[in-house]
Amino acid sequence: MSYCVAVRALCEFTSRGGDLDLRFTPSPTAQEGIAGHALVAGRRGAGYEREIALAGEYAALAVRGRADGYDAARNRLEEIKTFRGDLALMPDNHRRLHWAQVKVYGALLCRARELAEVRLALVYLDVVSQRETLIEETFDAATLEAFFVEQCRHFLAWAEQELAHRQRRDEALEALRFPHAGFRPAQRELAESVYKAAGTGRCLMLQAPTGIGKTLGTLFPTLKAMPRQRLDRLFFLAAKTPGRRLALDALATLAPAEDDAARGDAAPTPLRILELTARDKACEHPDKACHGDSCPLASGFYDRLAEARAAAVRHGRLERAALREIALAHGVCPYYLGQELARWCDVVVGDYNYYFDLHAMLYALTVENQWRVALLVDEAHNLVERGRGMYTAELDQGALRALKRSAPAALKKPLERVERQWRALNGEAGDAAGDDDYQVLDGPPQRLLGALQGLTAAIGDYHSEHPFALDSDLQRFYLDTLHLARLAELFDDHSLFDATLRDGRRGARLSRLCCRNVVPAGFLAPRFAAAHSAVLFSATLGPADYYRNLLGLPDATPWLESASPFSAEQLDVHRVRTISTRYADRPASLMPIAALMAEQYRRHPGNYLAFFSSYAYLDQVAERFAAEFPSIPLWRQSRRMDEAERQAFLERFAADGRGIGFAVLGGAFGEGIDLAGERLVGAFVATLGLPQVNPVTEQFRRRLETQFGRGYDYAYLFPGLQKVVQAAGRVIRSPEDRGSVHLIDDRFGEPRVARLLPAWWNLAGDGR
Repeated sequence: MSYCVAVRALCEFTSRGGDLDLRFTPSPTAQEGIAGHALVAGRRGAGYEREIALAGEYAALAVRGRADGYDAARNRLEEIKTFRGDLALMPDNHRRLHWAQVKVYGALLCRARELAEVRLALVYLDVVSQRETLIEETFDAATLEAFFVEQCRHFLAWAEQELAHRQRRDEALEALRFPHAGFRPAQRELAESVYKAAGTGRCLMLQAPTGIGKTLGTLFPTLKAMPRQRLDRLFFLAAKTPGRRLALDALATLAPAEDDAARGDAAPTPLRILELTARDKACEHPDKACHGDSCPLASGFYDRLAEARAAAVRHGRLERAALREIALAHGVCPYYLGQELARWCDVVVGDYNYYFDLHAMLYALTVENQWRVALLVDEAHNLVERGRGMYTAELDQGALRALKRSAPAALKKPLERVERQWRALNGEAGDAAGDDDYQVLDGPPQRLLGALQGLTAAIGDYHSEHPFALDSDLQRFYLDTLHLARLAELFDDHSLFDATLRDGRRGARLSRLCCRNVVPAGFLAPRFAAAHSAVLFSATLGPADYYRNLLGLPDATPWLESASPFSAEQLDVHRVRTISTRYADRPASLMPIAALMAEQYRRHPGNYLAFFSSYAYLDQVAERFAAEFPSIPLWRQSRRMDEAERQAFLERFAADGRGIGFAVLGGAFGEGIDLAGERLVGAFVATLGLPQVNPVTEQFRRRLETQFGRGYDYAYLFPGLQKVVQAAGRVIRSPEDRGSVHLIDDRFGEPRVARLLPAWWNLAGDGR
């Protein structure tokens, strides 16, 4: 059995040393990098070979990769790197890594073509000036072979350890048993469908109600499938912290660590599990920069990484606290140790962005290493809005003007050029918009983007000369500009480019520019295609075509709905069709809603949640309710609640408590919270959840109508009803729960709305 390793991964393991250095250094965009490689290759002549596939073996290692280019006439093998700024300031450990890569490629080329020697070249292309810097040296085949063998020997012990771990892991997963005496109702069918998806290598959408045990019911069959399908990794991706916590708890039940297994009947499972945590939560020194001159955990990071990595894989269960303890024991950064361990763990639990966003680490590792991965996407209804957010970028002119007042002299001229182009764009947008402040542009504003590119180059040059002088506002503007530029390069009919105008000081018109994604499918589809299988699951994952179309899933992706473990007798559903919550009717709705809530509370005292379309509407109803029914306790969700305030809100829902919590639909309390039993006995939903009618949403509706023929449904109805069902789902959490839901709006009586509500709800006798 051989261990396959990519050339880049091999060299990163064997040839990195010194400090972790994430100083603010300018880098080309992905498109600039591709264009730079093409430019260099185009200069080389007709006989130049691009992207040469190379492979070689040493002992149990199979090393593979693609060299950038080979000029047979010059017998020169090239590794092309694009950059911005001053090449002389590139850290030595970066250059050392580049040389290691090209030398390994050189050894493999000499093997494949029986060359006695080869000239190796690092080609650094400045994407701004398009000038090449060539650093080359001739090596004989024997020297390169010795270097290749040295790298392989350095890696071999680790590879043999990994092969042994893989064998133990697969044997344990073959023998894995479901951790409970039996499956919950419908949970077995769900698990079987997930196992089949992994077996056939396809995508699957599962709509399964809360209470069925989706997390355990998807993890167990995927783990069982890993040995037979030769899966390298399982990525469990969630939208929020509670979903990740559920996955980690389920994994602890399925595959206990040795210490846990010793206290129970389960056998330990040699499964490496990693929890990925956001950098701002994992950072030990938030007041320091990520480089060795500032942060002690970055200084000598790569020199201490090997021992930290070895300790971590021996531990196996790398949740946030355990990873932090190991990292600090070895004097390295916990966050970047976690990034390293994503390469060596069997199961990775993290946020959607680690696989789906523009620079997703897990996706990049999957493609680079040609891994066979299984994706489990929890609460997948969130991926539409999260996907849009990942591929949206905006830039505000006010931030530019603030920078002009404080920027160093070297940046004044490029900032002024950007300002001139922005003023010109505002004039054009203002003329087109007329009396409106919102205008969709025909496409990315190329003259302004050109000026912004010049500004980012100037910022990069300035930072090269003053590496410690860049303030946070300038850095933030730089990063926002790069993100906007990258999305502008990828602009297509999946997005809008718009300008929102406003009046600034002294009568000047200012604007906020936005490259706004509408249909994330074009970006997400390649990420699904890179996975061996992908299972998307949620209690609200319909209609099927809506999610297939917006998420970029293959047309043949099956959609399955699990039977509910709950009965209609557990939940009294009342559609209150005598009240309208439309904006114009809200003043008249306040007293009827308050009276309805008070009547239900007096009939069945307990804890209730009441959901509204906005904070303003919530406050209006709450104030009327408090004035009319002061004896009934109430508490409110407020804007920008911190974690402690959210927890205090939830703690009011005690099992012996009484009162009504007022919340905004689609907010922190509309999904992902578990208030089982008597902690919550009912909910009031005084809205259809429809997005606000505004120019942006109307542009979405038009674009979605053009592409899919159901603009109103895709932009308004489906997203709104999904939030309603999620909120109502807080009431019944187990087969023992009982409760009620009041859907307050006359439109809940419309057939097209009723069809989008859960099938197990009894709507026939709701009576109002």
